[in-house]
Amino acid sequence: MYIPKYYKVTDFDEIREFVQKNSFGTIVTTKQGKPIATHLPLGLNKINDDYYITGHMAYGNPQWRTFETSEDILVMFQGPHAYISSSWYENENVPTWNYQAVHIYGTASILNEEELQQELTMMLQKYEKHRENPVLWDTLSPQVLEKELKGIIGFKIKVKEIQAAYKLSQNRNAKDYLNIVNKLHEEEDPNSQQMAEVMKKRTKD
Repeated sequence: MYIPKYYKVTDFDEIREFVQKNSFGTIVTTKQGKPIATHLPLGLNKINDDYYITGHMAYGNPQWRTFETSEDILVMFQGPHAYISSSWYENENVPTWNYQAVHIYGTASILNEEELQQELTMMLQKYEKHRENPVLWDTLSPQVLEKELKGIIGFKIKVKEIQAAYKLSQNRNAKDYLNIVNKLHEEEDPNSQQMAEVMKKRTKD
């Protein structure tokens, strides 16, 4: 990923928080030279001394069979993004687009049954624990679990390289920056409003 110096992010804790918050990612591998992709909810977890992207996909999805033959697997995560009008600048310039994106490269392996159960337990806990009637691993019947487990493949991707870009108008002066935030808040698009909140938070941090 091309990342100008203004927008490069290297703080791992910040990247990890971003991935956990924007956990619906895209896994890219190649099959006979052709790129293929799957969109999935994923986790970023520490196992012993290493970090892994963890998740599962349908057994019928042919992509998992490319894991063994793919030297490098790309996993992409994206946050809010928004069009930035140059009419919001103090001086004449061209429009642009603000965004947040993280690319993670690694090598994959298939989870055994115990590891898959741990992965599913953590995922259910993350997305269900705050609900009124949470559906957790221990609340599902053995019959349902046995049936569903037959239809999925769990995997983990050992993190080898991380590239992170937050293009948030860091190259603009303070007056332009604050005006962009205000203009984004006025937009009806939810992505624009989310981007405004991200930019506003960075001024506080």
